Amino acid sequence: MRRLGSVQQKIPCVFVTEVKEEPSRKRDRQQFQVVATENVNPVALEADIDCALPTEKLDGTCCYVTVYKGQPYLWARLDRKANKQAEKRFKKYQHSHRSCKGFTWNVEEDFKPVPETWIPAHRVKHHGGHPVPDEHGHIPGWVPVEQDNKQYCWHSSVVDHEAGMALVLRPSAEDEDLLEIAVVPLSDLMEQTLELVGTNINGNPYGLGSKKQPVHFLVSHGSVRIRTPPPVDLHQLCSWFQESPEGRVEGIVWHCNDGTLIKVHRHHLGLRWPEQETYFGERPVVIRVGGTAEEHNNRKDLFTSFSRINGHCFSRIQDIQLDV
Repeated sequence: MRRLGSVQQKIPCVFVTEVKEEPSRKRDRQQFQVVATENVNPVALEADIDCALPTEKLDGTCCYVTVYKGQPYLWARLDRKANKQAEKRFKKYQHSHRSCKGFTWNVEEDFKPVPETWIPAHRVKHHGGHPVPDEHGHIPGWVPVEQDNKQYCWHSSVVDHEAGMALVLRPSAEDEDLLEIAVVPLSDLMEQTLELVGTNINGNPYGLGSKKQPVHFLVSHGSVRIRTPPPVDLHQLCSWFQESPEGRVEGIVWHCNDGTLIKVHRHHLGLRWPEQETYFGERPVVIRVGGTAEEHNNRKDLFTSFSRINGHCFSRIQDIQLDV
């Protein structure tokens, strides 16, 4: 199987985009909308988009597995952002020039502090020894998910660093229509990026769990394939998102043979998200989390809860109940 791309940077749209002077559907308080034109992005053509692997763009938060304190570790996405003064200057420039090209940052003074453990994402450009912001004014990066950091409690719920394990949703090896939630060694996920989805992430578009029994898991980027993708054509993609059951997704990410990632988001096409019924939320899933409560030291955590329903099959992901 080909090595799938890692989400370390903002992914370009499959179409050339333009800015419209109307409130953004995606970002509150943004008074412009980035929309797709009919022209395919030259980056996509150069990466041979027609031979790429189309996968579902999941709506969660991005994570990364790499070494920390000498062992495989889960890291949370933390982009270094400009302070208020610098952001105001940047937005003013962006609005008057309708572009951010030519804007000059003072990297040492313009950005909010980040934890000492923060690392910049791969392929972030550096100047004078400092990481340089992208065209959005962010410096993409990562922080390790440490157990005592309440800000990342939902990240912590899907990983056991002592045991070196993570809760991962993936396609079943026996039946590609079936998904499974399994315990996977972090060492098997090294240098991969994954999406954390669940009850308390991004407004829970997939209807997972409940306040009383939250459900979260990781999904490796590129692992959820789109079976019947439309051609890379603006009108055919619009129709697919609106008419195909498989099109009830946030977007598509194409994994190209050269490692390039290309995406399209519903918002690029002027379409609503989330949908009332999502394709992902309605897929069947089986729980394959072995072990017993004793093996998990009688902890009341997600690993234990899933182990108690090991072998149980749910007709829809959104129907997962931890106390069946």
